[in-house]
This record gives sequence, C-alpha cells and structure tokens, in this order.
Amino acid sequence: MGNENEFKLIDGVFSHEEAANVMTALFNYKIDYHNREDFSNHIRFNKDLSHSKIRIQELFEAKEAIKKMIENTSSAGSNLVIKSTIKISFEKPHV
Repeated sequence: MGNENEFKLIDGVFSHEEAANVMTALFNYKIDYHNREDFSNHIRFNKDLSHSKIRIQELFEAKEAIKKMIENTSSAGSNLVIKSTIKISFEKPHV
C-alpha cells in the first residue's frame, strides 16, 4: 500500500427517498460520533471542544443543505447519483 489509498464509500443511483435515507444516516452517524467523542474527551481529559463543536455544526448544515436539495429536486422525476470516496494517507505527527 502506498502513502495514499482510496476506497469507495458510496457509488450508486438512488431514488429521492433512498438518497435521503443514505445521506441522513451517514451524517447522523458522523454527528453522533463527534458527540460521543466530545463527551468522552470532556469527561476524561477536560479537553477543549470548540473544534469539535464547529465540526458538528458544519455537519448539521451540510445535512440540511443536502436534505433541501433532495426535496427541491424530487419533483423532477429523476434519480440521484451519489459517489463518495474516502482518501487515507499517512502523516508524521508534528512535535
């Protein structure tokens, strides 16, 4: 494996209902993950959560924007093509 790898997360054609379900589930999982990690880090280490709170807000906003887009295009009678790739690379920690 090289320094950067790509994996397909989503690659398909979806009805409006399917697209809404897939995207909502994905964003809800990420939001829940950040909320759990924030709670854990705050309780165990009293860490500053400002970066995570910003990220959670960004995820909420993206989720709502996608929801509105899907709702606004549902009357067009077409399906939605969704593609999502995960890129993973390695980086040495800054000391």
